[in-house]
Amino acid sequence: MGRRLFTAIVLVLVITGIAWTQYGGNAGARMSSGTAGDRGGAFGRGTSAGGAGATAGPPGAMAGRAVPVVTATAMRQDVPVYMSGIGSIKAFNTISITPQVSGAITQVAFTEGQMVKRGDVLVQIDPRPYQNALAQVQGQLIKDQATLQNAKLDLTRYRTLETENSIARQQVDTQAALVLQYEGIVKSDDAQVQTAALNLSMCRIVSPVGGRTGLRQIDIGNVVQANTTNPILVVTQLRPISLIFTLPEDAFQRVRASMGKGTVRVDAFTQDGATQLDTGTLLTLDNEIDQNTGTVRLKATFPNAALRLWPGEFVNARVLLDNEHNVITVPSVAVQRGPYGPFVFVVSDDNVAQNRPVQPGISGGGISVIARGLKAGERVITEGQDKVVAGARVSFAPVMIARAGTHRP
Repeated sequence: MGRRLFTAIVLVLVITGIAWTQYGGNAGARMSSGTAGDRGGAFGRGTSAGGAGATAGPPGAMAGRAVPVVTATAMRQDVPVYMSGIGSIKAFNTISITPQVSGAITQVAFTEGQMVKRGDVLVQIDPRPYQNALAQVQGQLIKDQATLQNAKLDLTRYRTLETENSIARQQVDTQAALVLQYEGIVKSDDAQVQTAALNLSMCRIVSPVGGRTGLRQIDIGNVVQANTTNPILVVTQLRPISLIFTLPEDAFQRVRASMGKGTVRVDAFTQDGATQLDTGTLLTLDNEIDQNTGTVRLKATFPNAALRLWPGEFVNARVLLDNEHNVITVPSVAVQRGPYGPFVFVVSDDNVAQNRPVQPGISGGGISVIARGLKAGERVITEGQDKVVAGARVSFAPVMIARAGTHRP
């Protein structure tokens, strides 16, 4: 029994020794691996921190990175000076056709919306009653003319007898008065004939101007009354056509000065200003300034060959007042506003941006005149200014240039 106990104790000690040896080795290995990992991890984190610094970077680190922008070149050119106002199109003539005689409609010779010429037949009223009336007064005229002729012959005979003392002077004078009376009757008959002929001609209603017919208000068989207040048709003259618009009263003297130099051009645009509809000339200024609105009304005429202007339409009018010759211009998007006034970013030959104070002049059509601060040929930034600071290096991204190529003058 003592031997078995001794053997068991020895066996336990051997197993314990083996287990200890294996555990210690693995722990050491883990400690060595952990230490190396910590060292490797520290190096790795140090490298990552350096990368982040390169991305976020202090202000000085950004100096070497170029900002993509789009530029345009300041150039000399002639720039028109415009003033704009809003107005409405008016037909050059608007004629409300009303019948001058009464009767039944026998013909409607137009279609709604038809372009007609001056003298074209529009409506025919039954002419027969007026033909009869004309024939009646013509017959009366012939009768009275015959009576007058007979009276004149008698007067001639009476005057011959008077020279022979064969008739009293009173009878001659009475016959002369009778001739005058018949002459008056004939003249009255002649006027009635002309009136009847005029009424007959008015049965045939023609267009007084060339223009466009509107919606008709009558049909064949309708009976119309003379001088009714409701027109049977409206004809509007569209070629040429007028534009009535307003400008601020400050423009009054400038417009008058331009008119004194010659014909003043006026362009008509859609309300959004995107499409030019026609080009015409300024006709006149109104004879007073509206004190309530502080504006003056103007009238322009347009040929309207393509019928792009329509009565009642609202349009933008742009009046050409003058031309500025050989001035420095840049795209309007290049001009920025800062706490010290307007400026532009100018790009040097080595592609470094600097802000340059400028004095802008007139602008329009995406172009601004620079009265002072720029020279022709200098490059200005038109896109990407929000990422540019003075002294920043810039580059020219092909995509941005392609997208904003229209910014270049």
